[in-house]
Parts: sequence; structure tokens; C-alpha cells
Amino acid sequence: MHFPVANNALEEFLCPAGIFGARTVEKKSMTNQTNQSNMTNKTSKTNMTKPLMNTELALERLLQLSVAGDRLATRTFIEQVHGHGLTATQLAHELYWPTMQTIFRMWRHDQLTTLAYQYATRLLRMLVDQAQARYEQAPRNGRTLLCVCGPNESEDLAGQLCSDLLEASGYCVFFAAGGVANDEIISEIGQRKPDALVVFAAAASDAPRIRQLIDMLREAQSRPSFPVICGGGVFARAPGLAEEIGADATADDPLAVERMVRCALAAPVATPTPAATATQRRSASNASPRTRIAVA
Repeated sequence: MHFPVANNALEEFLCPAGIFGARTVEKKSMTNQTNQSNMTNKTSKTNMTKPLMNTELALERLLQLSVAGDRLATRTFIEQVHGHGLTATQLAHELYWPTMQTIFRMWRHDQLTTLAYQYATRLLRMLVDQAQARYEQAPRNGRTLLCVCGPNESEDLAGQLCSDLLEASGYCVFFAAGGVANDEIISEIGQRKPDALVVFAAAASDAPRIRQLIDMLREAQSRPSFPVICGGGVFARAPGLAEEIGADATADDPLAVERMVRCALAAPVATPTPAATATQRRSASNASPRTRIAVA
């Protein structure tokens, strides 16, 4: 694809009119004026403009560029958006995550070719990788998370983005991605002793394996109050699934995942009870997160 030579034309091509507007912010400033007898302070108002992104148009543009596979145009578009004042964290929450969800949904419904899907997921991977270095890092909070996901590309990409954002929120994150056997995950939890397990899944076929993993965790009983937080499309499409398989919380997006992790780690730990069967654990799914954990 060839771009216009003029900078203003290129900007219009990448950021069409309407994506960015401006809101006027009044700022008071003090000016001193001297007259013949005294000093008088007068308050004057100056107008400042701050960028206001039309998120719907920006999402549409990013989707068009990503499924077309145009790496240069996509990077340039994101630089244009970033130059209008949006932080890397805002880009992740407002553009990258919603675009991912749209692409994954279109792929599930056979609305994308394999070529377009792979173009888009690889381009989004590039953007997520580049964004990670720009996130403002919160002070370390002393908490460690182990994050795993399903085996496909969409789950891996979503898991990486959420792991990057959790790390930026102050957590020490170990992201194992997908394809790791449950017994290896159990062994890693025993050795590394993270404060919580975060699982990302987009496909319904992932649920039985996640159920088995949680059952193995509870039956091990080495850490009966160990919280498990599930995120991803399959849990959003099937309300109650996370509770049914024994998880402590579920979330639909990175902000909600971080909030659920924070709540799970802040919840008071209940006194463990003797081991229960998987059926008994699922019957306690309506209890509070720590109460459900204690049933194990």
C-alpha cells in the first residue's frame, strides 16, 4: 500500500476526520496590571484543548488495518493516536482489548478468513508487545500471580495482555501461556507459591480441563485457601460456569480481572474444612470466594 506524501494527507488517511475532536477546558490565570496608584489582580480565562477520541471510529479503523495485515499503517495509526495524548494503558483498555474481542468473535462465527485472522492476531501481538514497555509501572505490592491460558492464539494473546497489565498494576506475574499439563501447573504452584492463579479461556472445550485443574488444586489441600480467578470469552458467554467448575471469581476484561484479583486477595481467609467432593464444592458456588475455597 502506498501512502500520500504530504504529512497532513497521511494523517487524514490514518486518522480520518471524526476520530479525534477536542473539548475545551477553562483555565484560570492571574495577571497583574499596574495602574497609577496600586496593583490590581485580574482573573482571566484562557482556553485549553484536550483530545477527545471517538472510540467507535478508532476501533473501526484499527480493525480495518489489522485484518488487512498492514503492519506499517497499523503502527503509524497507533503512533498518531498516542500522539493525541492517549497513554499505553488507555490504548490497551480502549482499543486493543475490544479489537481482540471483535476479531475473536468474528473468527468463531466464520466471518473472517484464516488469512485475515492470522494477520490481525499477529498485528495485535506486535502492538501488545510494544505497549508493555510504555505502561506506567505501579510500585510492587509483594503479591505473585501465576497466569495460564487455553492453547489457541486468541487465548494466548488475551492472556499476555492481561498479564502485562497485572504486572503494571504492581504484581509479580509469571505467564505460562497454554499447553502446560495440569500436573506441571500444580507442581509449579507448590514450588513457587503464588498468591493466586489466573486462568484465561475462550473456548468451551477448555472448561473440562480447567475443572480438572481446580479439582486437583482443591484435593491437594496443601493450600486450601488458594484463589483461582477465571477470565475470557467462555466465562462471559456462559454465566455461572466459573462458579460451577469451582473458581472463585470471573471477569470479562483486564480491568475486571485486576479488580477480582485484588478482591480475592483482600478477602478474609476462612477456616478450612475436611475435603469435599467436586459435587459438594460446586454446591457451594453461591458462597463468598473464600468460603467456596474453604469447602475444598
